[in-house]
Amino acid sequence: MTLSLEAEPAVAAELFGDRIDVARDFTRHLAEQGEELGLIGPLELPRLWSRHILNCVLVAPLLRPGRVGDVGSGAGLPGLVLAIARPDVSFILIEPMERRVAWLTGQIAALGLTNATVLRARAEDIRLDAPLDQVTARAVSALKTLIPLTAPLLRPGGELVVMKGAGAAGEIGNAAKAIARFRLRNVEVLTLGEGVLPDVTRVIRATVD
Repeated sequence: MTLSLEAEPAVAAELFGDRIDVARDFTRHLAEQGEELGLIGPLELPRLWSRHILNCVLVAPLLRPGRVGDVGSGAGLPGLVLAIARPDVSFILIEPMERRVAWLTGQIAALGLTNATVLRARAEDIRLDAPLDQVTARAVSALKTLIPLTAPLLRPGGELVVMKGAGAAGEIGNAAKAIARFRLRNVEVLTLGEGVLPDVTRVIRATVD
């Protein structure tokens, strides 16, 4: 059975604005190559826009001009999607797997993105020339595991902006020790996209002291 790509939801053009054509190109590339490269599962095409592309772009308004690291970029979700939506923000896509690094690098070139670079590394091994303003991640690991990997990458006053599932609030409770150890404050769950998409996007946001 051959699955077809989900038709572009009407709200996509509203969410991407004048960047919608770039978003369309990326979505098409991911649909054509994603399963073969092991970037998306075989059942994702019928929900690629709503569950993945638009799920990620909802985070774009939470970002501010500066340097943003995307840990475990994989297929470019959310890093490439956010780089498309926010050309005023500089992105470092952090990914350890060579095959995925090649995909990310190729997409940056194919899409003409001048605000994104790829760093092949595990988060715990990164040595940056300057700390980041914000860090994003999607489907990487539990918050209690993610905090020690990401908080050290941020400047004082920098933010974690990590995408999570329905259990986001419970993850905060389970991460109490890491939150205290890495001096996170204003830890909150944001629910994005209510009434806009079938499935909301949940984000845990926190500031690093």
